[in-house]
Amino acid sequence: MKVSELMSQWEKGARGQLTKHSYEVRLPLEDAAKLEALCELYPKKSADAFITDLLSAALNEIETGIPYEQGSKVVTRDEMGDPIYEDVGLTPRFLSLSQKHLQRLKDEQDETGK
Repeated sequence: MKVSELMSQWEKGARGQLTKHSYEVRLPLEDAAKLEALCELYPKKSADAFITDLLSAALNEIETGIPYEQGSKVVTRDEMGDPIYEDVGLTPRFLSLSQKHLQRLKDEQDETGK
């Protein structure tokens, strides 16, 4: 989800599955003031919910914004028959690490949920 889509989601009140871990953050004063303004605009949402949504959107934008680095290996061809080369940049490693930690967090939740 992009940051620009958040306000429509806030109107609908959508939520995903949350981790049992909590993270504590200290905000710059200007960001804290903006967070408080959002809480006033959307009084049914908590500051924690806004932080969760904003962080999720920012992480998604980071993932899609990691620059593609073309490798030498052709992994497929597009509809015109042109080669598509493997990405040797940070994206594959980021995705692999994300999946590793997602599985670990799911396993931890399964263990504590029993």
